Amino acid sequence: MYIYNKILESRNKGLKQLAVLIDPDNPDFSNLEKLVEVSIRSKVDYFFVGGSTSHDNQIDKILELLNSQVNIPVVLFPGNDKQIRSNADALLLLSMISGRNPEYLIGQHVQSAEILYHSNIEIIPCGYMLIDGGKMTAVNYVSQTQTIGQDDLKTARNTALAGQFLGLKLIYLEAGSGALNPVNKSMISSVSKILDIPLIVGGGINSVDKAISGLRNGADIIVIGNAFEKKPELVKDITGAIQSINSFSIELD
Repeated sequence: MYIYNKILESRNKGLKQLAVLIDPDNPDFSNLEKLVEVSIRSKVDYFFVGGSTSHDNQIDKILELLNSQVNIPVVLFPGNDKQIRSNADALLLLSMISGRNPEYLIGQHVQSAEILYHSNIEIIPCGYMLIDGGKMTAVNYVSQTQTIGQDDLKTARNTALAGQFLGLKLIYLEAGSGALNPVNKSMISSVSKILDIPLIVGGGINSVDKAISGLRNGADIIVIGNAFEKKPELVKDITGAIQSINSFSIELD
């Protein structure tokens, strides 16, 4: 329970966290090494590894690179059972509670159950909610599910609450990789206020302002991938801004 306890402890202290998402669907390994180097220097909190489709050999290469260079926790973010590995610190067991496709509500979990049972990896059940990010994303296409509209706060709140009542340990609001619009502040605030479990927000966060807006409005962890792939230097800017927020929280304590 090390990784989940780390998330809970940070939330309880009012400390915000950043996860760098590495997508095996389209890794540029020369750029990836630079991103990892900047992330280490900037002291990001987690590396999330995973994508909507399966590239087995790419995941192995990414994990090998991360495990050889970092002591930052590596968390699998698998799009399907073929992306599961044991050489990571934890795994988000995603249930797509915003959709009604049984394959991603329980089907993939059944397929991966035996693999997970025999692994030593920390498993963190996570309610995954797709939010309209302004364009069709890979996860929409693969999952064949509809997104929740940015203004449909009631559906978002009720879906997140249902996930919490089912015993899920995290809720993840996802606008999708390369989304035109991140999850808006009204939705983040509305969902975060009714949850007793940590909230993760990702997709479309490509600037310091968008990152800070998400965190100030209730996200406990923000996840950024696409923007960091294009501009690794952005990691330093965003971690610096998060450290400023966290310093203020520590002073209040």
